[in-house]
Amino acid sequence: GPGAFRALGYSHLQGGTGHGQQAGAMSSRRQFITGLGALAACSLAAPVSARNSAALTATDVHVKDYPTVKAVEWLGRELARETDGRLSIHQYHSGQLGRESEAIDMVRFDAIDITRVYSGGLNNAFPLTRALCLPYVFDSVAHQRRVLDGEVGSLVLDGFATRGLIGLAIYDCGARSFYNTRRPIFTPKDMHGLKLRVPLSDIFMQLIRDFGANPTPLAYGEVFSALQTHLIDGAENNIKSFHSSRQFEAAHYWSNTEHSYAPDVLVMSKRRFDALAPSDRERLRRLSAQSVGVMRKLWDESAEASLLALQAAKLHINDVDLPAFRKASEPVLSYYRRDAAIDSLYRAIRKMA
Repeated sequence: GPGAFRALGYSHLQGGTGHGQQAGAMSSRRQFITGLGALAACSLAAPVSARNSAALTATDVHVKDYPTVKAVEWLGRELARETDGRLSIHQYHSGQLGRESEAIDMVRFDAIDITRVYSGGLNNAFPLTRALCLPYVFDSVAHQRRVLDGEVGSLVLDGFATRGLIGLAIYDCGARSFYNTRRPIFTPKDMHGLKLRVPLSDIFMQLIRDFGANPTPLAYGEVFSALQTHLIDGAENNIKSFHSSRQFEAAHYWSNTEHSYAPDVLVMSKRRFDALAPSDRERLRRLSAQSVGVMRKLWDESAEASLLALQAAKLHINDVDLPAFRKASEPVLSYYRRDAAIDSLYRAIRKMA
């Protein structure tokens, strides 16, 4: 909890991390990762029940007003309200504790309690998440929400228990599209030769190659500077993240490929979860499920605001030849549907289209 972070000298991480603070934040993250081994060792050596149970620690790479951050804040407030302050959540936003890949390890090793991560980065360790990241598996936000609220969503959340995590909620986050610094994209041919950032996911690596571009895995927090220095030509993400990260200041071409609706996932340390009283475990699950509605309302409002802001900034925004992109993505679908479990989820998702 926060006490453990303060004991290691990280109490200064509670503030925000704007662009002007990135160097200090990177130094803090290096200090944190250096101390992670010691903190994890302490956590594993002592019973979780002996730790301060009042404040659960959570982390997110997004900025403080991002819908997922606000949803977890709501979750923490409701926990505190229902337990008269006995339980709450202390959240580190803006990537204060490092990359999403690091956050997953910190939760698994019980150094932090909860994290919100992008499902694409979970594909290798948690195979069922691949079904949610396949190209053009979802037709719309409405389609995706029907799926995530049903049996498919429950199966994916249950799958996290196989590797020491508890799936608390799935936060959908709109359609992902391509943006770049060089030119509009109308067909896959327009992507040839572009060097594009992708998350650490085999699905996205293969998809970018099939579209004719060169995939470059980078952490989310490194994309802005990589665009500015021309290390990459572009990337892919949802329109809210494109706006809130201010990547639009470097990349002026947005193309509505809508090739993925890969969602975010809220996960918790299983060891920490199991140490809670049964009534608190039920409460946390219930409130986490309710936080999805909070996140969706904030998402819909902020995504619309982001689109208007980008239009006002006079970015080049264009539609694409969607049938051509769907056709180009077929090899990825065929490859991953060889797995019986993925194919079963894929067919269940398409049935609800």
